Amino acid sequence: MRDLFPEDWRPRLKRTLLAIDAWIDFSMFRSGAGLRESYERFSTYMDRFHTAGWRRWLTELLSESATLGAAGGVLMLALAMPAFQMTQDEDWLKKSELAVTFLDRYGNEVGTRGIRHNDSIPLDQFPDNLIKAVLATEDRRFYDHFGIDVGGTLRALVTNAQAGGVRQGGSSLTQQLAKNLFLSNERTIDRKIKEAFLALWLESHLTKNEILKLYLDRAYMGGGAFGVDAAAQYYFNKSARDVNLAEAAMLAGLFKAPTKFAPHVNLPAARARANVVLDNLVDAGFMTEGQVFGARRHPATPVDRRDDRAPNYYLDWAFDQMKKLVDTFPKSMTERVFVVRTALDMNLQRAADTAVENSLRQYGQEYHAGQAATVLMDVDGSVRAMVGGRDYGASQFNRATDSMRQPGSSFKPYVYSTALKYGLKPSSIVIDAPICLGNWCPHNYGNSYRGSMTLITALTHSINTVAVRLSVIVGDGNAKLGRAKIIQTARDMGITTPLPDTPSLPIGADAVTMIEHVGAYATFPNLGMAVKPHAILEVRTGDGKSIWRYDRDGPKPHRALPAGVAADMIKMMNSVVENGTARRARLDGIVAAGKTGTTNDYRDAWFMGYTGNFVCGVWFGNDDYTSTNRMTGGSLPAMTWHSIMEYAHQGIEIRQLPGIPVPERKLPAVAQSKNSEPPPPPRPTVLTKRGAEILARIERMMDDANRAMAPLRPTVSSIERDSPAAPAKAGDALASALEGRSFEGRN
Repeated sequence: MRDLFPEDWRPRLKRTLLAIDAWIDFSMFRSGAGLRESYERFSTYMDRFHTAGWRRWLTELLSESATLGAAGGVLMLALAMPAFQMTQDEDWLKKSELAVTFLDRYGNEVGTRGIRHNDSIPLDQFPDNLIKAVLATEDRRFYDHFGIDVGGTLRALVTNAQAGGVRQGGSSLTQQLAKNLFLSNERTIDRKIKEAFLALWLESHLTKNEILKLYLDRAYMGGGAFGVDAAAQYYFNKSARDVNLAEAAMLAGLFKAPTKFAPHVNLPAARARANVVLDNLVDAGFMTEGQVFGARRHPATPVDRRDDRAPNYYLDWAFDQMKKLVDTFPKSMTERVFVVRTALDMNLQRAADTAVENSLRQYGQEYHAGQAATVLMDVDGSVRAMVGGRDYGASQFNRATDSMRQPGSSFKPYVYSTALKYGLKPSSIVIDAPICLGNWCPHNYGNSYRGSMTLITALTHSINTVAVRLSVIVGDGNAKLGRAKIIQTARDMGITTPLPDTPSLPIGADAVTMIEHVGAYATFPNLGMAVKPHAILEVRTGDGKSIWRYDRDGPKPHRALPAGVAADMIKMMNSVVENGTARRARLDGIVAAGKTGTTNDYRDAWFMGYTGNFVCGVWFGNDDYTSTNRMTGGSLPAMTWHSIMEYAHQGIEIRQLPGIPVPERKLPAVAQSKNSEPPPPPRPTVLTKRGAEILARIERMMDDANRAMAPLRPTVSSIERDSPAAPAKAGDALASALEGRSFEGRN
């Protein structure tokens, strides 16, 4: 042990530690001395640059400027990054260039959306007075600034500050184009910052004339028209090449607020705005007062579009779907001109428009209701008709697809479906009695309670307390867990809007969109299979090539409810129509099922219903959320639903709901008001779905045959074409081209 630990190890350890300490002290002393020496040499060197007087002030100014400039540069880069990220896609310019021609389900053209590629006008072919009118009104210094008109922005700020509100816009034409291409219309600081940076980016990548051309082609001009040429066609039935000064002034006035100044909506406002444009032409020095005098005396007269019944709400929604669909196409596809066949049925669309307008005209004032929306679709999810509001010209906001409204008791089928999945039956006994969740205690309509009843009776009479009690039952005593299960059921059936978990969720306190609500109800007639509402059936390129079909490429139905649960729900919801709150929706000889919905203070009134053929939802209310005059879902919504569905079932093969006997009754005819529009003519007999599929298949076969014939056509001489044997030769050529090809199974 002594060999391992000698007695003198402690002194040695002390000497070693002292040596280390001395080395550290010496090193720090030498380092400090070296630093002092280096600093003295640096100070001596810098003294050579010592300045005094005005030179010192100049040096300080430059130094501070460099510091602030560096900090500002870093800040500008941080602000610019989000904007420049929007331009990373090499295809940024083409993304907004879709040109879509829409056909109805039978192949008839019903409208267009997007940019008019085929009719695009070069900038040098636009009338000079139109170019001047746009520049005088939107950006007089367009050819002088770098994308941001600093002087114009400052002038607008001063004018708006003096007026105490927004009187002038400070955005340059390039900034407006940046907004149209990349941004939304929200009024936020973030958007304005992005707009400014994107304007600078556009100026560095495009010439002034290219920017002006894009602006004239991309701006929304009201009436569903994008671009000046489309607007000229819509408002004046002529090309933009041919507009006169008065018409050019009216078109130029639309850029600021196309909805407010659209001549088919408010002609006096449009003409007043055109006069402002003429004033701008004179103020900018582009024209003299004498040159604009004739346009003042003879203002533009647009085409009367009051009776234009184009399905604009439907087409807007279909165009939005098309833009999302194009994003899923391969990057290699550069095609931007498409022909889209939709599920739209113009006969049903007119019937829906007429039913909504008649209801509002006859009863809107009585019920204090100013707006309505409806969606009618096949049980497979293809939307046949859509009404997004009373007047598209007055408001392009689509209440059928974009409005979030409380569904009221029309939400209860999701609650009852969850209860049936949990194991309850339509005949299960529940208690209608007061119930409180925390401080919240729901009440029934009429503030009465009925005691014990079956589930089917509770749904038939829309008992609120039972719906809330079911949320507790399916959660095994935990209402929060029960509501989570209800939300999941709604999600499985197609509701994607946020559904906050609140005690009042089971009675429809959370907002939904009509299009999703109608789509979710299609789960019931499909015996538990959920489908997605869709407008597009087939997409073709401009030359006729089919590139997408819903039956082949679209989302497939998925199981959302057990078939037995869906069948029980059909039985229960049929009782709502036959014996409950929706008796006004009953159809003669056709089994119908559905649910009414009325929200607090009568702000919203719904009827959601379906047959074996169609699913339809109807909503009435006001845009400003003011209350109606005690309108319930069983009143005007159910009556309007009946009118639409009665017409929809004419001339078609009726498919009854499973498990429900056909009612035998004949409803009395309803007298027509003298002030109402005449009812739509009897619906013509239409093809079955199978027949329409066969015709579509024949059309595709003919297209394939035409493409097969194309290489052979140049070989037929003019003499052969004129000879009697020409048809036979052409037939032989066609048979040869198609020899061995099979069309079996094409769909």
